[in-house]
Amino acid sequence: MSHVATLLNPELTTKHQRLLLILEARGADALVLDSPAALSWFLAGARTHVSLAGTPVAHMLIHRGGACLLVFNNEAERLVAEELPAGLEIYSVPWHASLGEYCAHLAKERGFAQVLAEADVALELRAARAALLDVEQDRYRRLCVDTARILTDVLQGATPQHSEREIASRLAARVVGSGSDPLVVLVAGEQRLGNRHPLPTDSPVGNRMMAVLCARRDGLIANVTRWVSFTPHTAKQQRDEEAILAVEAEILAATRPGVSLESLLPVIEQAYPRHGFAPDEIMRHHQGGPTGYAGRDPRLVPGVQDTIVAGQAFAWNPSAPGVKVEDTMLLGHDGFEVLSVDLRWPSVTVAGLQRPAVLKL
Repeated sequence: MSHVATLLNPELTTKHQRLLLILEARGADALVLDSPAALSWFLAGARTHVSLAGTPVAHMLIHRGGACLLVFNNEAERLVAEELPAGLEIYSVPWHASLGEYCAHLAKERGFAQVLAEADVALELRAARAALLDVEQDRYRRLCVDTARILTDVLQGATPQHSEREIASRLAARVVGSGSDPLVVLVAGEQRLGNRHPLPTDSPVGNRMMAVLCARRDGLIANVTRWVSFTPHTAKQQRDEEAILAVEAEILAATRPGVSLESLLPVIEQAYPRHGFAPDEIMRHHQGGPTGYAGRDPRLVPGVQDTIVAGQAFAWNPSAPGVKVEDTMLLGHDGFEVLSVDLRWPSVTVAGLQRPAVLKL
């Protein structure tokens, strides 16, 4: 089966032009996209997976004259009918075959002498998808608002007797019902708050709870953390909550277009002890970074070579024992817009931004 069309979709046309710049800079004829992040970005959020943890069922061959999608034959009809934007040349590949080998064969057939793999241009690909188009920003706002509302709806009804799994199942059900994929659902009750990535258990949440939700829709990923307390705060808890928001404020102030991503590492490292946390707190958990079509795109680690741009989304997640803050934000020329907002959730103003407070039930 072969469906032939031109790149009629304006979003795909713009993204194709960004990829052409990579081909021209590398003197290459074509580029193969085969990761979930790259495929969902180029295909305007099309779902090219079956299992949430599985590899895509399609590859893209991007060339100077257009784009070819190679897809397994048992998935092609569904994708064409329900997922794919207009403007693609589509080839059906036997379900038992190698998509990579078919890409190589098609490239040879077309006379493409130099074909790039994603790994060859990982930095350039991240840069190509970093500045979100207006249509992508609109999709992201809707997703993030929905995700924040789901957390409010579920956590407002929580009790100390609920188990972590009960809370997680309610969150996941609401995410699926909203048309999103629940990529990460973490819940830590009072006894497990020391875990930075607390996969839910049967333990009751007790007097204090943290919930983390990462939901994907249209290929984009919302990342949100919220806290609930069923008892009055201690003085230390109040200080730590204010301090982690101050750490986040320093990170946000340093996150500006044109700045190297790696340059934020010393900013974060120094912010923790300045606000009363351990000097090595940065070493105890990752701090987040750019987001969008990957949970972190990329995660901030030593050696990253990315440059921050306007229109880029971020999900910083500074944390310390018993405290953490995380929202999905969009960076503009003049600062951040918090996307994952629900006005029903209690908030405080920090450095001009509304930041989530602890929900006290």
